[in-house]
Amino acid sequence: MVDNDDLLAARIWRRHTPREQLVRYGVMLVTLMLVVWAVRDIDIFWPWVWDAPNQISSLGSRMWPPDPSRLGEILDAMVETVHIATLATMLTIFIALPVSYIAAQNTTPNRACLWLGRFILVASRSVNTIIWALLFVAIFGPGVLAGILAIMCRSVGFIGKLMGEAIEEIDRRPVEAMEATGASKAKVIVYAIVPQVVPAFFAIVILRWDINIRESTVLGLVGAGGIGVILQGSIDTFAWQTVATILVAIILLVLVGEAITALLRRRVM
Repeated sequence: MVDNDDLLAARIWRRHTPREQLVRYGVMLVTLMLVVWAVRDIDIFWPWVWDAPNQISSLGSRMWPPDPSRLGEILDAMVETVHIATLATMLTIFIALPVSYIAAQNTTPNRACLWLGRFILVASRSVNTIIWALLFVAIFGPGVLAGILAIMCRSVGFIGKLMGEAIEEIDRRPVEAMEATGASKAKVIVYAIVPQVVPAFFAIVILRWDINIRESTVLGLVGAGGIGVILQGSIDTFAWQTVATILVAIILLVLVGEAITALLRRRVM
């Protein structure tokens, strides 16, 4: 007679079946092959990679200590950077809200508007902020206006997509109740939809403003205003100590932005 303890000992628990393990190993092998192929295809010049620690050390020694001689100019540029992010975020709201309304399945007037709204959101998110900045610099010339429009075009897709998802998740009962009483479309939006998405709206806008501050710091690299203009000029002239000062200022600005957004989100949520 077979002992129960022997039967239990013979049963070895496995998380995956042999077939599942084979599939997992196959996926890992294919992934490894793709990584190797990608590394070989991009043609990395490995002597530069091995020399990178020496270059980092040399650059760090040239950047230390930071040079505060242009601190006033840097602070003015930082204020301009914040203005770019703030104005772009405010302008984005007036475009993103109507687009999110027609891009949400439960509020869009028809299928054509639905796909139009989603096309706008995808087009906005598909193009990087720097690319938008390059386009607007070519149209309007270098300056703050190009930076504001670049940030705005990029932000429309972010705010519009998240707001569209928030609209799709609303409780339909207040909407149906107002429609049953014969309320107009505008009243349904104001009294049944808007109150449900207001918390999400403020949270999304605050988050995007924080992101826009970070993105605004590099727009000057392509001539779209902000602290990046001074940063690019300092790099071009090998003023590495000034570069260090600018980087410290950018880090402090981002930290302040993080603190402000965290405080605002606690107040809103």
